[in-house]
Amino acid sequence: MNNIIVGMGEALWDVLPEGKKIGGAPANFAYHVSQFGFDSRVVSAIGDDKLGNEILENFDSKKLNYLIEKIPYSTGTVQVELDPNGVPMYDIKEGVAWDNIPFTPALEELARNTCSVCFGSLAQRSVVSRETINRFLDTMPDGEGQCKIFDVNLRQGFYTKEILCNSMKKCNILKINDEELVTVSRMFGYPGIDLQDKCWILLAKYNLKMLILTCGVNGSYVFTPGEISFVETPKVEVADTVGAGDSFTATFVAAVLKGKSVAEAHKLAVEVSAYVCTQNGAMPELPARLREQLVDNG
Repeated sequence: MNNIIVGMGEALWDVLPEGKKIGGAPANFAYHVSQFGFDSRVVSAIGDDKLGNEILENFDSKKLNYLIEKIPYSTGTVQVELDPNGVPMYDIKEGVAWDNIPFTPALEELARNTCSVCFGSLAQRSVVSRETINRFLDTMPDGEGQCKIFDVNLRQGFYTKEILCNSMKKCNILKINDEELVTVSRMFGYPGIDLQDKCWILLAKYNLKMLILTCGVNGSYVFTPGEISFVETPKVEVADTVGAGDSFTATFVAAVLKGKSVAEAHKLAVEVSAYVCTQNGAMPELPARLREQLVDNG
């Protein structure tokens, strides 16, 4: 099996106060994975338009590999406004290209050669992309080292209980933040339990290998059956938090695939996401001191 790692779903432009920046969790994830020496791919769709061509040019300049179809819908955009703490608020345009990702023979072939994939709930808001994501997950080979990461990513009500349940059944690693966990546990009918107990319930109910819970400035947890890792969030000068969670997920998965322990992977993921918070935009180049922890020792 090839060690291809895929970020699958939305590829778009975040239109920030200071101008537009390439965005979308799958691209952020795939880019950061590639910085640790892995063969990664972004899977999405764009329009045959200027914004779509600029996305491909941007990925080419970053040497980021992709399988992105050009289809007759406009390329996705998101209006992003930052609150006083630098936390983004999103207005995500609907009916765009990444809502209509086709399942092509090339994508089926990629699925057969993929060891790990990260997908979210946002790209499943439309039936076309949802079915493509599910077919991709079902086509991937089964194996001990295979990671199917569901990064919940609740946005603007673009999710349903059915989509969340199905995704949790299909993943073996769940990534969720504290606010999302509160929303999910309300939907699933166990609101009055503390956060850690909610995580243990989800871990057992969906037979997960791992559950990653991020709590912003209050640290992050990784739950595995019988074990828990906690790392405090470093205090840094925050430029913005866009993409920080995606860099965390990418680093954690890369480290686990390189044979690091959960605790080692967790520690490095926290360091990388803290660094990304100090930079503008979702895809800063990581300093060598962070990259080399996996590239040299892998």
